[in-house]
Amino acid sequence: MSVVPFLKMHGLGNDFVVLDARGKKLDLSVRQRQRLADRHRGVGFDQMVTLEDPVSPGADVFMRLHNADGSEARACGNATRCIAARIMGEKGRPQVVIETVSGLLPAEDLGDGTVAVDMGPANLDWQAIPVAAACDTLHMPVALGPVSDPVGVNVGSSHAVFFVDDVAAIDLPVIGPKLENHSFFPNRANIEFAQVIGPDRIRMRVWERGAGITLACGSGACATLVAAARRGLTSRKGEVIVDGGTLTIEWLENGHVRMTGPWTLAYEGKIDLDQLSSDHV
Repeated sequence: MSVVPFLKMHGLGNDFVVLDARGKKLDLSVRQRQRLADRHRGVGFDQMVTLEDPVSPGADVFMRLHNADGSEARACGNATRCIAARIMGEKGRPQVVIETVSGLLPAEDLGDGTVAVDMGPANLDWQAIPVAAACDTLHMPVALGPVSDPVGVNVGSSHAVFFVDDVAAIDLPVIGPKLENHSFFPNRANIEFAQVIGPDRIRMRVWERGAGITLACGSGACATLVAAARRGLTSRKGEVIVDGGTLTIEWLENGHVRMTGPWTLAYEGKIDLDQLSSDHV
């Protein structure tokens, strides 16, 4: 049997199964990832994190991400905080660099139960989102039902932020998947609905590409603050309130986005990968 250990971690309820493939090969099939993500027959997660040996000089670990539908993800702010905290504990120092397919993400333990991560630059070009046709990403030509006119931002992954008067009034399970798969987003997109409640405070709900409704989305919170600042609705630093709690986001003058929030190790366990391939699971 192929029994491997795992960690269950979360950042404000955005939860992860963490597998360690450093120094060894650990390649799960799409089917196995989907079975592992099943909250009734597997462990359950929004994203699966695989720790691998770093490739770039200066990186402490490579973090590979997969969504609950088995697809690969490019960025996850909440997972980055969790993994950074774990690697800091291993190495006994308060600063580490997490390598991802989207680049190197420096992280710092602030000593109060929170971790700050430099999520890299906010890319505002339409080709970086990407979208199907050239446009000003400050006002993208997408509308569906009660929402329209989103802002496009790429913070390691693609986001479309819709500003609304009341996020509670949005039928997220219905409109979220339709917008994720909208023809204007050839690679799909993460969809945020944001309600500005002050110059430094935003309420946000999210439909994540490949994962659906999650309690928090770190890269989505970053994209939302950037979108609000671009529209002149907020300052460049503020709190983004998600279903699972609050993140502090700052769009720095150098274009990078700094995200600060808590992390949690929920439990440790073991999983039989062979069972995840079985037709009886």
